[in-house]
Amino acid sequence: MIAGIDHFVLMVRSVEDSCAFYQRVLGLKRLDEPNRPTGLLFGSQKINLHQATHTFEPKAKTPMPGSGDFCLIAARPLAEICASLEANGVAIEVGPVERTGARGKMMSVYFRDPDSNLVEVSEYRE
Repeated sequence: MIAGIDHFVLMVRSVEDSCAFYQRVLGLKRLDEPNRPTGLLFGSQKINLHQATHTFEPKAKTPMPGSGDFCLIAARPLAEICASLEANGVAIEVGPVERTGARGKMMSVYFRDPDSNLVEVSEYRE
């Protein structure tokens, strides 16, 4: 009944700081539309950012910055992701380590964004 994920929402302290981080470190594209949350585009999905002081309805019951934990699939080799993290002063908390994703075995690295959300970036093994 479900084909995939279109977008998910992150509650953040600062939309500007979060956009700058994801654009610089992972190359996501910013999307601003009037009266809509700022989005970060990648592949055919997006992350909508809700600033803690200005949310949109409807929303999760108790949204708060730093409560996100999600996995993104790399479009480039994981080594390039690790190099971008290092070049931008982002500490890798775990990895690269082997994990099992929705499509099978993958290698993953874990790090934190400016709100301390846990971000996992993975590369599927062929």
